[in-house]
Amino acid sequence: MTLRWASMTDADRQREYSPSSCLLGGNYQTHIREYRRASEASWAWANDHPAASTTTIRYGGDDAHAIDVMALIGDRPAPLLAFIHGGYWQELSRVESRFPAATCISRGWNYAAIDHTLAPAAPLDRIVDECRQAVRTLATQAETLGLDPNRIVLAGHSAGAHLAAMVAADPDGTDVAGLVLVSGIYELEPLIGTTVNNRLGLDPDAARRNSPLLIDAAGSPATLVAHGSDETSEFKAQSAAFGHHLEAAGTTVTMLEIAERNHFDVILDMTEPDTPLGEAVGQLVWSL
Repeated sequence: MTLRWASMTDADRQREYSPSSCLLGGNYQTHIREYRRASEASWAWANDHPAASTTTIRYGGDDAHAIDVMALIGDRPAPLLAFIHGGYWQELSRVESRFPAATCISRGWNYAAIDHTLAPAAPLDRIVDECRQAVRTLATQAETLGLDPNRIVLAGHSAGAHLAAMVAADPDGTDVAGLVLVSGIYELEPLIGTTVNNRLGLDPDAARRNSPLLIDAAGSPATLVAHGSDETSEFKAQSAAFGHHLEAAGTTVTMLEIAERNHFDVILDMTEPDTPLGEAVGQLVWSL
């Protein structure tokens, strides 16, 4: 698939870059409520697990500069799946992002849910820098937290997939061992002229410098690029284009389209072992 945004009208781009346009009735709040419900249950389970601990660490002075960490208690540090939430850089937080904790612990992995400042309180450049600082903090504190700093897999959903890709693209940043990118957006200029940009305030220069698709991908870690079958053609094309961009740079890439999943529910499969996405994530984590 190729990105067609340059030839689209503003109305076409508004539809193609609105994930809820693929939902019956266009209401995504049911999925947000499920994130919260599943996150509450998972966090409670992890808190009660005798072989796991939960803690919140900070990487800056603002309230949003926080990371929830669920770690296995043991002599050997386990791999870490660190997750950056979606929400078009404007919604959600680590609180709705705890849902993978229980299955991660059950599979022998540690888990971290990364928070960041939301737009419009912060421009996208700052949000990217915050996520880079968050991952540096996880790596720096890995030994104290019982994490393996050499087996950090950074995952992201939607806008979080964009942020994870930008973290990995930082030549002076922390090396991550793998990437899991789900339903992401990797070239941002098509958002200009849509309502998404009302709070982001992107201009062409900001959009281009924050587009992983336009950044040299040499040295990128092994990456899983996935999306749901029930997504817009442009979101599917974004995933395909970025996967091919990574392959052209010599990266080991797995590209998946998850059947009968939309932009919002596909991420609930991320760590579930009996799903195609959860199985692929497991293969990546245990290959490190």
